Amino acid sequence: MAEIDDSNNPISGVAERYAQALFSLAREQNAADAVADALGNFAEMIEQSADLERLVVSPVFSAEDQLKAISAILDKYGFGGVTANFIKLVASKRRLFVLPEMIRAFQALNDKAKGVIRAEVTAAAPLSPDHNAALEEALREVSGGKTVKVNVAVDPSIIGGIVVKLGSRMVDASLKTKLNSLRTRMKEVG
Repeated sequence: MAEIDDSNNPISGVAERYAQALFSLAREQNAADAVADALGNFAEMIEQSADLERLVVSPVFSAEDQLKAISAILDKYGFGGVTANFIKLVASKRRLFVLPEMIRAFQALNDKAKGVIRAEVTAAAPLSPDHNAALEEALREVSGGKTVKVNVAVDPSIIGGIVVKLGSRMVDASLKTKLNSLRTRMKEVG
């Protein structure tokens, strides 16, 4: 079984244990990809709603209040099965504040089991479909033929070029970094 190592962080330890239990259950039911998709959708909902985020992270709400609210949200947006039961369990155990980390840990376990690597790419402007496909192909070759899922973020402050994070490796080919490097070298000379 795939494992995530972050033993120095107690929250990560809790997240890892819950994620591994959910991953085992989802694989037994041949639903790991469906659960990963549903958890990803729920994570997006948390990111897009300040009220939902407050419900998830705030210790002010009782477990009972969190469970009622989460159950209503899950029902309203059509979450069911293993995913809904898992989120309700997390709420009932007063661990809802760790849910975003649990989701990341589950996604990492699912990716590792499928041989997928995620790449975080920062570009100055949105990439065209052709550039995105070429980038995915180049990253697939660099990763030894593994499937690479690319998440592109746009940050105009890098001026041009791209910054790529693939696993523990990072390549910063941004114009901003090159200009800063040139500025530093010019100060050393002058």
